[in-house]
Amino acid sequence: MQSLTIYHMYPDAMNLYGDLGNVVTLRRRMLERGISVDIVNVGRGVKADFSKADIVFLGGGQDRGQKIIADDLAKRGPAIKREVERGLVCLTICGGFQLFGKYFKTKEGEMLPGISVFDAYTVGSDKRCIGNVVLDIEAEAKKWKSTLNTLVGFENHSGLTYLEGKTRPLGKVKIGYGNTGDRKYEGAVYNNCYGTYLHGPVLPKNPHFADHLIQMAINRKYGSWARMKQIDDRIELAAHKAAVLRAKTAKTAHI
Repeated sequence: MQSLTIYHMYPDAMNLYGDLGNVVTLRRRMLERGISVDIVNVGRGVKADFSKADIVFLGGGQDRGQKIIADDLAKRGPAIKREVERGLVCLTICGGFQLFGKYFKTKEGEMLPGISVFDAYTVGSDKRCIGNVVLDIEAEAKKWKSTLNTLVGFENHSGLTYLEGKTRPLGKVKIGYGNTGDRKYEGAVYNNCYGTYLHGPVLPKNPHFADHLIQMAINRKYGSWARMKQIDDRIELAAHKAAVLRAKTAKTAHI
């Protein structure tokens, strides 16, 4: 039997907008495929060997939550970066996304250190980017072998994240504000590490994204593109399409 281990980082401080639902979704979709899963909660000061992790998840949090975990995460940074270079799968949301960059400079000017997995930095602003988001991820979807080329979620952030170097955006903004509030690009991708401002939580609404993360973790651990067992996705796909339609309808009504 195949087995995967998820490291859930700081679940007490970084669980904004039900981000725990992402871990629940990963676990459920693994179990439905007969994949054994172990979830390890990694809190501040808890010893963790990242070479034993298959997926790392770090949810969102307000500035206060980020301040609580920033120093502890910084100490783990070299170990996480080393495994990311070896293909470790990561999903980081909002505040977690920001701290996987170089730094987050709050609106008040306080500097929170990041771990520089993403070649990116975040600056606090007076602009609040809030509302439904729909992304065009056609370029990524081809790599994922997915027939869906959209992601849908909900953003609520005043930090503006700027990408540099080898870090590329997750998708193009069709509806919403995106990383820098200019409605162009959203999220970040480096190797098998993903960052996004999409709450909701994001994975229940985007089963193809969840499956891609699982597939990459399987490939890394078992060394082959083993086709995963197909599961009945009709309800999940209907939820995705309904969320996209709702976002489009809300935009039209607002205009």
